[in-house]
Amino acid sequence: MEKETAVKNLDRIITKIEGARLNISEHHIVKIIGISKYSQASDIETLYNAGQRAFGENKVQDLKLKSEILEELPLEWHFVGHLQKNKINNLIDLNPTLVQSIDSLELAQEFNKKLEARNKKISCLLQINSAKEDTKTGVLPEEAIRIYKQILDTCPNIRLKGVMSIGAHVEDKDIIRTSFKTTKKIYDELVPLGAKYCSMGMSSDFELAIACGSNMVRVGSTLFKD
Repeated sequence: MEKETAVKNLDRIITKIEGARLNISEHHIVKIIGISKYSQASDIETLYNAGQRAFGENKVQDLKLKSEILEELPLEWHFVGHLQKNKINNLIDLNPTLVQSIDSLELAQEFNKKLEARNKKISCLLQINSAKEDTKTGVLPEEAIRIYKQILDTCPNIRLKGVMSIGAHVEDKDIIRTSFKTTKKIYDELVPLGAKYCSMGMSSDFELAIACGSNMVRVGSTLFKD
C-alpha cells in the first residue's frame, strides 16, 4: 500500500466518523481500530506513518508475527477473534492492549486462571451476541449484565472495560440498528461498573453503529484497500 493511499483511506474514514459522531455530540469520541487480519506488516507500517495507531488481529499467531516484525513501532494491539483456550498463554505473552472477545464466563475464568499464574492483568471486553445469530459467539443479551458482574467478581486479573458486538448479518438496516441498540443499552447499564468502551461497527456499518452510540469501531477493508 502506498502512503498516499493510506492517508486517503484514513481521511475518508475519519470524515465519515466525524459526521456520525457530531450528530450525537461534539463530546462523543470514537476510537478507530484498524483490523489488519488480511494485510501485511508493511501495510500496517504505512498506516502508522499516516497516523493510525491501534490495530486488531483475530488470530494469535498473526498477532505474534506482526507485532514482532513491527516491535519498533509504538502500536496498540487488540485481539478481536475467538480465543481458543489452548492459545490463552500465547496471547498473554503478547500482552495486547485490549482483548475484545471474551465470549463466555467459562473463557473468562480460564483466562483469569492463566493470568493469575503469570501474575499479569489484561484489559478485556465482554462479547455480546446481540443479534442472537448461530454463526456468532458471545453471551446472549439477557445474560450479559449478570455475566459481566460475575467476571468482575470472580476474575480479578481481567480488567473489564466494556462490551463488544458484531451487527446483525443482514441487509435490513433496521435489524442491524436494533442489534446495536441492544448492545448500547447493556453498555449504558454497565458504565457505573467502569465500562468505557462500546465496541460496535465494522467497515460496512460503522456509521450506523456510531449513530447507535458506539465509541470504538473496527475497520478493515475500507482502511486497507489499495
